[in-house]
Amino acid sequence: MSFVAIHKLSFTYSRKQMSVIDQFSFSMSKGEIVGVVGESGSGKSTLLRLIAGLETPAKGEIDISQRTVVDVRTFIPPEQRGVGMVFQDYALFPHLTVAKNIEFGLHRMSKADRQARLQEMIELVKLSGLENRYPHELSGGQQQRVALARALAPKPALLLMDEPFSNLDVDLKAAIRVELRDILKKAEMTCLFVTHDQQDVDAICDRTVRIGRLV
Repeated sequence: MSFVAIHKLSFTYSRKQMSVIDQFSFSMSKGEIVGVVGESGSGKSTLLRLIAGLETPAKGEIDISQRTVVDVRTFIPPEQRGVGMVFQDYALFPHLTVAKNIEFGLHRMSKADRQARLQEMIELVKLSGLENRYPHELSGGQQQRVALARALAPKPALLLMDEPFSNLDVDLKAAIRVELRDILKKAEMTCLFVTHDQQDVDAICDRTVRIGRLV
């Protein structure tokens, strides 16, 4: 049985516009890293927002971990879907340290459990010694690893990554691709990775899904 299943998903921003996503179906297995590739405007980021619950589809069904999160009768809010997300701009809190950024989603844990999980994430993304720095004191690659650790810390069922390398230079991007795959595999994370760069997919993902612009 599929860990993530999407069935005939459709979405439009207004009734007067054509569908951004039309009758899209897709499934993925637990622990799989899947790349979603397409041109600008093809609906890649919109697909992630629908899965996360930040948008509501016109039609279709999304199941995560054998639970329906949206269909014609159901809408599970974003915070209850077990989905983590890493955005293009990382969306780190500038007034919080590395440690406090990573801890942000762990407020329901006891202090001891929170500290243990923080240390686990710091080691996983190789940020030891940087816990008390602020985002502006970090390189682009370090900021990305903080964003990844923050998304992984609450142990989401599914991680969504939206063009996470768009702000990195070419050399740094090449180095981080391999690092990111290692981190995701060590965490046994199921991940949907949106990009326009085929090299990202080749280096990181187990397989590719192409999403086309509707004309």
